[in-house]
Amino acid sequence: MRDMSSLFSLEKKIALVTGGAQGMGRMIAAGLVSAGAKVYITSRKAEICEATARDLSQSGECIGIPADLNTPEAVVALAAAIKAREACLHILINNAGRTWGASLESFPDKAWPSVMAVNVQGPFTLVRELLSSLKSGATREDPGRIINIGSLAGLRAEPLSAYSYAASKAAIHHLSRVLAKDLADKHITVNSVIPGYFPTQMTAHIRGEDAELTKLLKRVPLGRLGEPDDIVGACVFLASRAGRYVTAAELVVDGGMAGCG
Repeated sequence: MRDMSSLFSLEKKIALVTGGAQGMGRMIAAGLVSAGAKVYITSRKAEICEATARDLSQSGECIGIPADLNTPEAVVALAAAIKAREACLHILINNAGRTWGASLESFPDKAWPSVMAVNVQGPFTLVRELLSSLKSGATREDPGRIINIGSLAGLRAEPLSAYSYAASKAAIHHLSRVLAKDLADKHITVNSVIPGYFPTQMTAHIRGEDAELTKLLKRVPLGRLGEPDDIVGACVFLASRAGRYVTAAELVVDGGMAGCG
């Protein structure tokens, strides 16, 4: 067995985290930087992207690329920007996401195309466009890594009234399995990380009301929201030597909600 101190190291690795400037994406990007990776992050807002990159660069190397991944053309442009900067890519984390909430009676048709485009089509297009870069950095002993960030809402029925979001996350879970099968012989692993409730913008309305937060925490067997280390640990595991024999897996990080419910 090799040195255990390097088991979770990402030294000399190059990673891309979409939506990595805020929320859960920022948590993940910060963790990868701390583990030694050179990390590219994206955000729709250039100023936020640049500010986060500067902040995370205090503990490593982080580069911001403003990108609104709402269209296939924008995703292709992002891939081109990465390929222009790097000869290979070791880690791709598809985290950028979009949601839409409304009652069933008023849920609009326009809530579907944009959510599916960002949450499902975007990750697929990015994998397709960056496949050559991922293959360039991959070996049998050290595969390339694709990690798609799913959601508990795509695993079970949650009281969110976010129909297109839930469907899109169920889709990305299955797409991950399909890609894992297709890319295994190219020495690339594909896994889903499925978070539960974390302190992000998507849960701000729940955390802002004591009664709603109390109700939610009663549903979490471990009795708390997720914390940065929880999601970072899952992603670093899958991206490092520790996770090189794992593919087509769904790593649920939800305090026990899915498994104990």
